[in-house]
Amino acid sequence: MTEYTGERTSHKENQPVDRSGKKDRGKRAAQRQGQAHYFTKPFPFAVELGFFAGFIWGGLHWLFYLLHFTIVPLGFLAEPFFKHKFIYTAAGHLTGWLFFIVFSVLASLIYTYTLKKWKGPLPGMGYGILWWLIIFVLVGPKLEMVKPLNRLTWDSIITELCFFLLWGLFIGYTVAMEFTDERKREPEQAGA
Repeated sequence: MTEYTGERTSHKENQPVDRSGKKDRGKRAAQRQGQAHYFTKPFPFAVELGFFAGFIWGGLHWLFYLLHFTIVPLGFLAEPFFKHKFIYTAAGHLTGWLFFIVFSVLASLIYTYTLKKWKGPLPGMGYGILWWLIIFVLVGPKLEMVKPLNRLTWDSIITELCFFLLWGLFIGYTVAMEFTDERKREPEQAGA
């Protein structure tokens, strides 16, 4: 049984409540309402980011194809798995969109686990250009996903390069802001 001393005590530690407003330097400050310290889990974040990158940028790629900015259909990633004629149908476009979403999730996971500490937009832009080189120069023509660069139009080459640059920027800068922006993790400064 505890003795009643007449002083107010906190519920947790049965110690007197400090009413002077001074904080003890050795104790951890209590969190204020609306101020949560959190750390992002990389896997669910990367999957969600990859889904939205694939959904948004896949839709834009489809629009670029429909407006004849590029001759590369959205289903170019599905080309090795389906017949060539199927890729140019509406179902082929939707299948290609799903493949692009899966590709974006994988690319986002790779970026999150390897480059998440790099700050700024440039690493993401470089990441997008790297994927453009892999798809349009190294692997794509050999797997017949895309035509070789000398058989593509200049409009298609420039559109695809800019598309992948912006897609990589979207993934890279989002990851950089989430994992290197310390403003949301730091406690609010007193009097600031």
